Amino acid sequence: MPVRDDVIHISMRGRELAGTLISPAPRMPAVLMVHGWGGSQRQYRANAHKVAALGCVCLTFDLTGHVATASQRDTVSREENLHDMLAAYDFLAAHPLVERDSIAVVGSSYGGYLAALLTERRPVCWLGLRAPAIYRDDDWSVPKRLLARVQKLGDYRGQPIEANDNRALRACSRFTGDVLIVESEHDEIVPSPVLASYRKACTETHSLTYRVIRGADHSLSDEASREAYSSILVHWLEEMMLGARGQVRAAAAKVRGSDKQETPLRRAGQS
Repeated sequence: MPVRDDVIHISMRGRELAGTLISPAPRMPAVLMVHGWGGSQRQYRANAHKVAALGCVCLTFDLTGHVATASQRDTVSREENLHDMLAAYDFLAAHPLVERDSIAVVGSSYGGYLAALLTERRPVCWLGLRAPAIYRDDDWSVPKRLLARVQKLGDYRGQPIEANDNRALRACSRFTGDVLIVESEHDEIVPSPVLASYRKACTETHSLTYRVIRGADHSLSDEASREAYSSILVHWLEEMMLGARGQVRAAAAKVRGSDKQETPLRRAGQS
């Protein structure tokens, strides 16, 4: 089991004794959850509670332009929202209980697009994408709410897109962790060609899990669709994290076994 050392000072009769407190250092996986355009962190809270019950630290938050900052909705850009993601990630990674090498990022729609971009800037172990949106690389500083019209996204999303031609897809093509992609069967905002482009881009991943929620629309407007997604997400994260913990236990056992082999046997009377 890993341990940590903390320098301490023990007060005694007007003076202090220097010491080191050595204790187990359990660290937990962490999950950063980001909503889509027009949504809020509230949409992920129920799932966050389920995931936290697996033994994780979860963080949900509201992107700029939503809820308390809704007044900025008409002006906020993708660049600003990506900075939101980076700030949220850094806050989560700095938590004393978080294992920095075991962070998952889960995003829906616009949040999925931002999550893919985040992997270029921060270490991510697991990437969950539900109906991930896609945008042209141009107009990076243009307000997000104008992109559908400015970029003619209906046409853009209706055709296959190569990884080299899109920043989010390029990020996915370089990602080496585990990926979950979830598609809604009747999604008219992020249609099937977009999901196919994301799947095709994930060529270097450790694993790729793809699921389709039958009868679901983009926003998962009915309870059955929401429950289906929740089940998919929680079970996938559980599988990923149990696998990671198993690898840690196997590595620790290997080290213990190596230590036993290298320890010389002592004969009676030797010291």
